[in-house]
Amino acid sequence: MQGPGCPNAGPRCADRRLLAPALRRGRKKFPALDIALVAAAVVRQFYARRGKLFKKIAIAMTAGALSLTGCSFAPTTDGAPSPAGQASNPAADPASPAEETPHPEDETVPDEETPYPEDETVPDEAAPNEAGVAAPEEAASDAVAAEAAGSDPAPGAEAAAGETAGAGTAPAEAASGTTPPAAIAAPAKPAPSKPAPTKGDGTQAATTFGWGAVVAGDEFSNTGAPDSTKWSVFNGKGHHGKGIRSPQAWSVANGVATVKGNAEGTTGGMSAKFANQKYGRWESRMKTSDRDPKYHPVMILWPDNESSTCAEIDYAEGTADTKMMKFFLHYSCDRSDFQTTAAKPIDATQWHNYAVEWTPAGITGYIDGVKTFSDTNPAHQPTVSMHQTLQLDWFPDGSATKPSQMQVDWVRVYK
Repeated sequence: MQGPGCPNAGPRCADRRLLAPALRRGRKKFPALDIALVAAAVVRQFYARRGKLFKKIAIAMTAGALSLTGCSFAPTTDGAPSPAGQASNPAADPASPAEETPHPEDETVPDEETPYPEDETVPDEAAPNEAGVAAPEEAASDAVAAEAAGSDPAPGAEAAAGETAGAGTAPAEAASGTTPPAAIAAPAKPAPSKPAPTKGDGTQAATTFGWGAVVAGDEFSNTGAPDSTKWSVFNGKGHHGKGIRSPQAWSVANGVATVKGNAEGTTGGMSAKFANQKYGRWESRMKTSDRDPKYHPVMILWPDNESSTCAEIDYAEGTADTKMMKFFLHYSCDRSDFQTTAAKPIDATQWHNYAVEWTPAGITGYIDGVKTFSDTNPAHQPTVSMHQTLQLDWFPDGSATKPSQMQVDWVRVYK
């Protein structure tokens, strides 16, 4: 016999029959199983009324309701599929239409939207649950519906959906006595390795003043003795006959030429075979050890032939004052005022670039691209071509000598 308000057999009447026992309990709070049955009935009703579109909504609502009871999607004790299982598997429900075919009731929604008397009582009994999540469940359904329809859910619905999911999973985890695994942190990216420090080329007069391409010189890229095609290494007495200039004092490695002077005054020097010219520009990169004041590092332009004026351009010379670097232009052999000089305080134990520019207008000296010397007197000009020399000269004074060294990174010549 059909019950009151249920004139036709069908899914809606079946849902009413499922709800009737719970309603007869006198508006008391549903036990856990009754909540599941109500959820299943709502699932069947929504699915029957809306078809494919509300499938996801129904499943989400059922999962939320079951999570509050500690239940899950599993067969009942009597082996029959649960209402939730039937809702998630339309093929098992003979009353459910095929997913591809729109439900005929979709066109008559206004008629079925009219609530039955029993429908009005369901929210009163389901709403006041302990967790108070009835409103978030509806918001979660709205969020799922919006996702199924391809639109963005309202911010409130999206937030409520997240709260519902959290409320549903936390009791289940507490009931099972398990703790969710901690999130695995992504492996940290290794810090980029820093390139090996290099001495660089520093500030050069050549680049500062646009001297153009290098026409000759030496980058000291070989290993061993200085390149014999570029240099004549001194082998004989030292400066003013003091000490010895020995080829063994020189070595080349790692792009640097090194000349060492020992405690007995054995040291070295060498003369370039390249760029024998009148006028031009020379630049060299040099540093020294914390040297003994008796060892003087010198970079010179020396005459190719005998010079009647004893011409000599010492464009970098360290003297007894180890904190200064000096420039000397020699222009006379017998006059008391035979030279022009300049000096600049500098830490010679660090790499610096020393340069000289010789033109018909005069001679100019530079340290690290900054002018430190100038002589434009035509009478002081060398009259012959000149070439580069590198020397570590010994000036003994009778006291003990500390071994010292000079290093040259490169020598470059420009027109």
